[in-house]
Amino acid sequence: MFGVTILGNNSALPAYDRHPTAQVVTLNDQLLLIDCGEGTQMQLSKYKIKRSKINHILISHLHGDHYFGLPGLITSMGLLGREHDLHIYAPAALETILNLQLQAGNTELPFSLHFHPLENFETILIDEKKFTVEIFSTEHRVPCWGFIIKEKRMPRKINIEVVQQYGIPAAFYEFLQKGEDYTDKKGHTYKNELLTIPNKPAKSYVYCADTRYVEKNTKICSKATLLYHETTYLQNCEEKAALRFHTTSIQAGKFAANADAHKLIIGHFSSKYEFLDDFLKETKTVFPNTDLAIEGVTFLV
Repeated sequence: MFGVTILGNNSALPAYDRHPTAQVVTLNDQLLLIDCGEGTQMQLSKYKIKRSKINHILISHLHGDHYFGLPGLITSMGLLGREHDLHIYAPAALETILNLQLQAGNTELPFSLHFHPLENFETILIDEKKFTVEIFSTEHRVPCWGFIIKEKRMPRKINIEVVQQYGIPAAFYEFLQKGEDYTDKKGHTYKNELLTIPNKPAKSYVYCADTRYVEKNTKICSKATLLYHETTYLQNCEEKAALRFHTTSIQAGKFAANADAHKLIIGHFSSKYEFLDDFLKETKTVFPNTDLAIEGVTFLV
């Protein structure tokens, strides 16, 4: 499974039973937490997501609605007896903040906490066997990053019935997946096209954190299977959005269209709006395949 569960979809102030930003990405047996606003722990419990399975936490920037829930979450993990490593990827200043809070409370964690500072350029942040995470800069009032989570898939899939029919050894399957032919001990060559079938294209999830509209990032985020983009304001607040380094509904739809995304979800709604229907209506005029990032909903990538 490759899915994104929304824990918080509001901007700076919690309002109307909406919480500050937090999302969990599920990639098979891996859970990644993206941002950790206030109330994230409660949301994890509410939606029955096991915090013990979160091994990577990505923090986009150091505005409180994106990280104020992190110290509490880390402390709770320790109280619950976590022993395996936890990796945090965030702006460098957060390491000092976390250390001060832990030291002030005389807190000793029973697990190793690894801090990875984000740098201001595009790079591969995490490189695991089945996925990668890349970062890119957005345009906000403080240094801020977006994240691109991509599956790793071999170009070909094994045709089990055929390889068993011809007695192809399992030790060679990985080479078949990469497109190689198989030659047996008698010198007979079996063409790759006979033994495999084309794999589905790898899927990707792009998290575009707080930002103004940035045209160059449409190329970086190109062809996302699922794209999240902030939409703090409706279009009639375009000037306010620009002054506060945020995006409107129409701009988010334009970004998704120019990035040739397959599907768009929008969030980070200003607390000035009690109802969200107009966000969806406006965005769909530019990019029809759009959904609201409603808390508790899991979007399949």
